[in-house]
Amino acid sequence: MGDSFMPLRYKCRHCETELGQIPFDTAETMKKLQLTEVGEVDDYIVLDAKGDATVNCICEQCEDSLRQFPHYYSLKKWLQ
Repeated sequence: MGDSFMPLRYKCRHCETELGQIPFDTAETMKKLQLTEVGEVDDYIVLDAKGDATVNCICEQCEDSLRQFPHYYSLKKWLQ
């Protein structure tokens, strides 16, 4: 079994807190990522130079803030 495994990282796209990691089979997952990496998916799945994948999602704190202040949705980056 020559498969290599790397972590798939989950990170809040607003505050950039790392939410977790799961291991994945790089060969199979890379094929799936390349097939699905169109349109808006590009904003959520980022591949770095080493081939590591990061899924940009939202943490509970940022989700709560967006519920309280819905006008934040119009801003690309509302946390400095």
